[in-house]
Amino acid sequence: MNKNIERVNPLASEGIGSLIFRFSVPSIIAMLVSGLYNIVDQIFIGHYVGELGNAATNIAFPMMTMCMAFSLLYGIGGAAAFNLSMGAGNKEAAVKAAGNSVSWGVLTGIVLAVLSSVFLKPLLVFFGSTRGILPFAVDYTRIVVLGFPFLILSVCGGHLIRGDGKPGVAMICNLTGAVANTVLDALFVIGFGWGMKGAAAATVIGQFLGAAIVVYHLAHFRTVKLTFEDFVPRVGPVLRIANLGMSQGFNQVAMMIVQVVSNNSFKHYGSLSVYGNEIPIAVVGIATKIAMLYFSVCIGLTHAMQPVVSFNYGAGDFTRVRKAFSVTRNAGSAVSIITFVLLQLFPEQIISVFGKGSALYVDFAVRYIRIFLFCTFINNIQPLTSTFFSAIGKPKKGLFLSLTRQILFLLPLLIILPLFMGINGLLYAGLIADFMAFAVSVLMIFLEFTDRKWQKPGSAF
Repeated sequence: MNKNIERVNPLASEGIGSLIFRFSVPSIIAMLVSGLYNIVDQIFIGHYVGELGNAATNIAFPMMTMCMAFSLLYGIGGAAAFNLSMGAGNKEAAVKAAGNSVSWGVLTGIVLAVLSSVFLKPLLVFFGSTRGILPFAVDYTRIVVLGFPFLILSVCGGHLIRGDGKPGVAMICNLTGAVANTVLDALFVIGFGWGMKGAAAATVIGQFLGAAIVVYHLAHFRTVKLTFEDFVPRVGPVLRIANLGMSQGFNQVAMMIVQVVSNNSFKHYGSLSVYGNEIPIAVVGIATKIAMLYFSVCIGLTHAMQPVVSFNYGAGDFTRVRKAFSVTRNAGSAVSIITFVLLQLFPEQIISVFGKGSALYVDFAVRYIRIFLFCTFINNIQPLTSTFFSAIGKPKKGLFLSLTRQILFLLPLLIILPLFMGINGLLYAGLIADFMAFAVSVLMIFLEFTDRKWQKPGSAF
């Protein structure tokens, strides 16, 4: 390895354990804070609007997921391209990757905002809205879509800043927006009584503030200097970015597809059960936000691993790459086991954070959390291995893994199992899909580490 690289970049020389810890803490906080945009809205809406308000945010969630898909496509892809190029000593390619990930991200956000505004009501109905939920969903989503360019910029820029070796700055960018969102939620929803519109406005303002801070720090990169020329959209760099980030981007698209099918399935089979068609939709939305907190920690760990793996793989230090994977896996497994215990023992207490509901509402929420989210104790492995393959420049494997849980397993199960089990089939679909995705991920990473280049003392598994 080039000794000059070791002296100037901690990714090449610092201990893997301390490096992952140093990067993961702000990365996890950044992910948690990003998730709080939706969760804080959900809490205020649940307490001051009610069950229909909770259901409305779930109906709007596929739009947010699509926006996040592009955020991760450009963010993770851009950061991976940046770090792979820096590790190989190609600074020209690195700055083009960073600049183009931002410019293409913002342009995409603008297009998404326009299309979502024009086709708002048809989209919400397609996402599973009932007549009772639709007015609340329209009030909320019409405003939220205006923040799409800011959301993509803040998420994408955060990954680049983290890849530049400044994870603390990325955390501050997200934290600023989330704090503003929380304060404004209290002011707009409680103080002004603006309900769904107030929660949406608070979210957009918070995203704008986070994006503004990102812009400032992009102009003050530590390892390279970004110029206006680097931000001019080009086809070559964006194709490489998309290639490296497609696994995470498609994973979000898969989540969106599953959310739409899930909403419509719960709407249909809920109407055939004692719960009705609106309680299940509201519960699914809340449970999704709960799971989001857990996945924020797991994905935050994988995001911290990404620059370490990409840089050292580009530099040819496979021992450090393997060690980074192992450390991240162990930390994620510990978090997963703790989360599993909490969800199984205290589901009613957890659901109460998002407001009160009827007895049927609470009953279904407890059953959903305990069954659908049962495999939480192993759910860190699939996103970990997907990100790992993308980080070492094998995006096709990462893409395949990103699609296993959502598209290959969960989507068919959501369609097939309810035909025989009714609404219970929808609950068990999540449990089965999680286990199958875990099994495939373990097999693929095991086969990867049998390659001769990894055969040095120690093992990832």
